[in-house]
Amino acid sequence: MHLYTAQAPNPFRVNAFIAEKNIDIPTTSFNILAGETRNPEFHRKNSLYQLPVLELDDGTHLTESVAICRYLESLYPERPLLGTNSLEKAKVDMWTRRMEQQVFDTVGAIGLHTFPFFADKVEQVTEYANSMKRLLDKKWQWLDSELSDGRSYLCNESFSIADITGMAALWLCGVADIPVPEYKHLKRWEMTVRTHDIWT
Repeated sequence: MHLYTAQAPNPFRVNAFIAEKNIDIPTTSFNILAGETRNPEFHRKNSLYQLPVLELDDGTHLTESVAICRYLESLYPERPLLGTNSLEKAKVDMWTRRMEQQVFDTVGAIGLHTFPFFADKVEQVTEYANSMKRLLDKKWQWLDSELSDGRSYLCNESFSIADITGMAALWLCGVADIPVPEYKHLKRWEMTVRTHDIWT
């Protein structure tokens, strides 16, 4: 196997997953901002020119971060990050989707409409970005309320890919200089996930 990755939100998810499981996979890192994936050779790996890409030994290419993580979980079941029984798996899926829709995508929309890199790729709308910033604070309030029962992680006491998705949003907030509010329960969760391998 060979992983093609970058310093970007979705590659972060796979990088964190691999770090948490302590898997050794040969890796090539691309500079997305420099356009290093925009070439015919990489197009053969992913027609969307996006990262991450996991290249298997038979030449198969897997894209999309959660799909890659599911594949790796099947090969390396130790330290499970996708749940261990039907209910846990359903909860992890639920919380991963919630974090994608409520937080990760909202932060991503701000980046899409403010980063100069995307200026020639989308019609950037400043007011839309500002509205997403206002919406993001409501999303953080929602998450703070959800975590008010005192649990350490999104799925009770088990660290999972749902937390990794939230970590990717935190990472992007840092890159984009988007402040994360000091809400009590949100801050407790943030400090807990920041003790995990990808941050150290």
